[in-house]
Formats: sequence, C-alpha cells, structure tokens
Amino acid sequence: MTLTGLYVPLITPFDASGAVALDALTLLAHDALDAGAAGLVALGTTGEPTSLSGEERREVLDALVAVCRTRRARLLVGANSVEALHALGERPEVTAALSLVPPFLRPGGAGVLAYFAHLAKASPVPLVVYHVPYRTGQQLSADELRRLADLPGVIGIKYAAGGIDTGTVDFLADLRPGFAVLGGEDPLISPLLALGAHGAIVASAHVATADFVRLVEHWHTGDLARGRSLGHRLAGLSAALFAEPNPAVIKAVLHAQGRIPTAAVRLPLLAASPDAARRALGHLFELTSLPT
Repeated sequence: MTLTGLYVPLITPFDASGAVALDALTLLAHDALDAGAAGLVALGTTGEPTSLSGEERREVLDALVAVCRTRRARLLVGANSVEALHALGERPEVTAALSLVPPFLRPGGAGVLAYFAHLAKASPVPLVVYHVPYRTGQQLSADELRRLADLPGVIGIKYAAGGIDTGTVDFLADLRPGFAVLGGEDPLISPLLALGAHGAIVASAHVATADFVRLVEHWHTGDLARGRSLGHRLAGLSAALFAEPNPAVIKAVLHAQGRIPTAAVRLPLLAASPDAARRALGHLFELTSLPT
C-alpha cells in the first residue's frame, strides 16, 4: 500500500457554547471527499487535539471513522504514544497513524530511528512519520530519512521541512518502493510534487479541496504547465491561510462561508485578525474566479 493523493487534516469546529460541533465536522469531512480527497486526517495538529478532552477526542474520531467507513476512504489518525496507538487497533477503519518526530528533546538521528522502531513494533496499524524540524527541533538527513523508510511498519512520511534544499532533493531522488512521501508544507506542495512526492497533507485544502486534488493530478499525469500555474496560485492562498497560527485563519474563512458555526479556537491559540481573514478570502475569491 502506497499512500497517494490529497489528505485533508480536519479542523475541530466549535459551536457557540464552546463544544465540539460534530455535525459541522461531519459535513466538512464529506465535503472534502466529495471534492476528490483520497482521505482524511483525524486529530492532527490542525485539529487542536491537545486542547480537547479525552471524551472530545473520542467523539471526533468516532465521527470521522463513521464517515470513512461509509465512504470507504482512508483515514490517518494523529497518535504519538504506544497507548494511543494501541487504541487504534480497535478501529479497522484506520489506515495508519500519523506520528510526530519527538519534539524538543532533539535525540539525534539514532534516537529518532530507535523511537520509531519501538512505536512501529508496538503499533497495530502502520505509521506515517510527521517530520517538521522547525517545530520539533530535530533535523534528519536524507540518509536518516531513508533508514526510517526501511523500518518495518513505517509506510510513509509527512514531509514539512520548512523549505526545499539539497537534502530534500537527495531524499526524493532515491525513494524506497512502497514508501509514500506526502508533502506537508502547504505553500511548497507543488515543487514537492514536481520532485516526486506521492501526495499531500495540507490544511489549506479545507477551502480549495478540488484545486489541490487537481494539483496532485496535474503533476502525476505530467501536465507541467497546469501544475506550475495552479501551484503558484495555491501557494499564495496557503501563505494567506498561514499568515497567523494555524488553524485560526482557516476557521475564519470557513465561518465566513457558513460552513462552521463559529471561528473559535482554543488557547493558547487566538482567533484570526479581521485583516488576515479578509486577505485569505481575497485570495480564495481570485482563485475561484480564474479558469482551471
């Protein structure tokens, strides 16, 4: 199984009372799949999982499991401990766990490899490694990434290295068969696909899902002119959506569209500023006004 295509890491919408708006979440999930997404991500960082109670996390996962069961779609679930991984074994709808490189400690490449070997051995589901060094503080070389790909039970990586450098080019030039690279840096999805990424996990796709689906298809089918053009336009949208801490601006846009009941986020995040929301809506309007 090689993961390909677009995966949407869903927000957690809240209602006016501050509770999780499960009906809105379910509609967002169906909207993403209706627009062509290959699957969804539950309880990723975009979903503010650390601000949710244990019961809320279960409710969110129950809702998205139900959608993916009905739609026969793939589901990745954020899980960063043996305990969290064990719980996924009770849910046959889960395709894989999305597991973060250990943050803050900076254990070195050998420590990261030992950590994921331990998680993969204990996990009842395959792992997708989430590599985002500017947040975790842990850099990994192309060789270390390939050694991660060789671990039994590790089937892919969400690659969000903060830029494209020689290490990125080196890594993507020599991928292991069956190991999926899913771009996780929203403004850089197009060049990552051009270099050989199999797909993307992008929060920006909440508001332009079909366009991101087309972007992946353009690069996979070799339609370079359309891939470049659409990629540039989507990069501008993504930059606007990430102008303030994610997912505040995305929630503001979704609320303005009437798709979620409030634009609320939970502390330590703050709601998006009106200017950031207006700029993102402007980029979205320009995108939808142009021919595909």
